[in-house]
Amino acid sequence: MTPEEAQAGLDARRAEIDRIDLQILRLLNERATAAGRIGDIKKQMTMAIYEPKREEQVFRNVLDNNAGPLSENAVRRLFERIIDEMRLLQKERNSKEVQR
Repeated sequence: MTPEEAQAGLDARRAEIDRIDLQILRLLNERATAAGRIGDIKKQMTMAIYEPKREEQVFRNVLDNNAGPLSENAVRRLFERIIDEMRLLQKERNSKEVQR
C-alpha cells in the first residue's frame, strides 16, 4: 500500500467515525429527552431521581446485548457516564422549575 492509499484509507475511516459520532449524538439527545420526561413524572410523583434498581436494569440490558468488541467493563463505564449525565439533566430541570 502506498502512503497515498494509506492516507485515503485513513481519511475514509475518519469520515466514517465522524458520521457515527453524529448518530451517537442524535441518540444521546433522544435519550436525554426521554430522561427529561421521566424526571418530570418522577417530580410529579415525588420520586427520587436516583433509582439504583433501575440503573442495574439498564446495565443488565446493555451488557446482555453487548456483542463486542467493547468489553463488559468498557460498556459499564460508558453507560455509568451516560446515566450520570441523564441524572444531572433531571436534577437541573427540576431545579430550574423550582426557581420559576
